[in-house]
Amino acid sequence: MIGKPPCRRCLLEDMPDQAELAKNLRELIDLIPEENRTGGAEYRKRLEICRDCGHLRRATCELCGCYVEHRAAKKKAGCPAEKW
Repeated sequence: MIGKPPCRRCLLEDMPDQAELAKNLRELIDLIPEENRTGGAEYRKRLEICRDCGHLRRATCELCGCYVEHRAAKKKAGCPAEKW
């Protein structure tokens, strides 16, 4: 029996089978000092842009290899495709 194919254009928060990794990533994001962290509305906006990007593959950016949720959380980080 063939299982459901992996989600290719999802964030970790969208993948229930990756809950532990998502939790670890959230803890890593929480370690970013508040003054260096992207604010809530801007963070969500960045993630929505990433969700619609053709370079998103299983929560990572195929251009740079980062977890997009972590990159989006860094205030001074930029998108490698220059979308944000």
